[in-house]
Amino acid sequence: MQIYLDHSATTPPRPEAIATMQSVLTSQWGNPSSLHQWGNRAATILEQARLQVAQLLNAPMDAIVFTSGGTEADNLAIMGVAHRYTRPQHIVVSSVEHSAVAEPVRLLLQRGWQVTWLPVDRDGRVDPEQGQQALRDNTVLVSVIYGQSEVGTLQPIEALGQWVRQHGALFHTDAVQVAGRLPIDVQRLPVDLLSLSSHKIYGPQGAGALYVRPGVELMPLLGGGGQEFRLRSGTQALPSLAGFGVAAALAAQEMAAETLRLIHLRDRLFDHLARVPGLAPTGDRRNRLPHHVSFCVTAADGQQVSGKTLVRQMNLAGIGISAGSACHSGKLSPSPILKAMGYSDREAKCGIRLTLGRHTTEADVDWAAMVLQQVLTRSLAPLVVSQV
Repeated sequence: MQIYLDHSATTPPRPEAIATMQSVLTSQWGNPSSLHQWGNRAATILEQARLQVAQLLNAPMDAIVFTSGGTEADNLAIMGVAHRYTRPQHIVVSSVEHSAVAEPVRLLLQRGWQVTWLPVDRDGRVDPEQGQQALRDNTVLVSVIYGQSEVGTLQPIEALGQWVRQHGALFHTDAVQVAGRLPIDVQRLPVDLLSLSSHKIYGPQGAGALYVRPGVELMPLLGGGGQEFRLRSGTQALPSLAGFGVAAALAAQEMAAETLRLIHLRDRLFDHLARVPGLAPTGDRRNRLPHHVSFCVTAADGQQVSGKTLVRQMNLAGIGISAGSACHSGKLSPSPILKAMGYSDREAKCGIRLTLGRHTTEADVDWAAMVLQQVLTRSLAPLVVSQV
């Protein structure tokens, strides 16, 4: 029995998206910038995809800049704002950002920028009032992740965005985990820049987008032909973007029912695992991504098993989950997200994440919970014996 519970890492492309990509690859492969009929057909496909992604966010078409994925969208937002200034300014980011935001910000720090890292509570949530207090006269950008991929916590984006807008700075949010799973209306939400990714919503890998509110100016990261409103040069990856558009349209169409279904499964899995000794929930149970379940693995006597170990053992049982901590050069590193939430270095190596998808069933959830309990019991047993 094979059960995939790692949909925050990537999702299987939908058949409709694959079919569209195949059609583009075989018969509609023109360059959208060309003026002849092949180019015109390709440009029509590109703009159809742009419309479909825009409709997912209730955004105008010309506010959608296609990229190679969420990472490039985040980098374009952060560095695109920073490169407008000849002198370093001040930027505010949460302490639980994805590395696609955190790493560009650290680069700016090395270049003399002032950076305020907003703290989070034990649930990984930012206090909007602390966000307001962090703003300075030279604050030009605030970036706070919408839905945290590792622990599932949703941030108070609307409240934060209102403070930032009143201050006059720009507000960016990484909505890669939220888009297609919860409604996003950029006409109502006070955001200036918003990142999303195709392969998180059952589209192909290698495609993403940055919403840029009309009137917001960015400096491009790439020099070249000036595609994507002169913000992202390079011939567009037409097949992938066409698949992205189809996935976005289907996500918008199915979201209302699918979100409720995922919440039911998420809560069912949480309830199963909350009774398992050695597992402690992480993240905010109430303000949470609808498909996301996460725990820290800790034995009653304080002994621990790394998240990476459980991922491997669950994989042997045919179940795909993920660990929160990262492995670099064979060395297991503590999760910076869990550390920012107040967990110790030892605890921050023991996070696991189970994320559900459109094919996940109640039977999948029940079976995964039972197997995880068995795996955890076997993993902790030697530790308990060793203490005797």
